[in-house]
Amino acid sequence: MKPLDALQQSLHKRVLVELKGGRSFRGTLDAFDQHLNLVLSGAEEVMKDQVTPRSGLTLVRGDSIIYISP
Repeated sequence: MKPLDALQQSLHKRVLVELKGGRSFRGTLDAFDQHLNLVLSGAEEVMKDQVTPRSGLTLVRGDSIIYISP
C-alpha cells in the first residue's frame, strides 16, 4: 500500500499529525495533495498534556510532518 492510498482511506476520519518541533494536531482529514499538505477540520493542537481547540480549517504543510496516524 502506498502512503497516499493510506491517506485516501483516512479521508473524513480523525487523524493525529505529529510535526517537527514537538507540535501535534488531531482533527478530521478533509483533503491532502501530492506534497502531503493536509487540511484538517475540527482540529486541536496537542502539546504535552494541553489541548487547544482551533476554529475553522487548519492547513498543515507537508514538509513539517513527521508522521500521520489514523
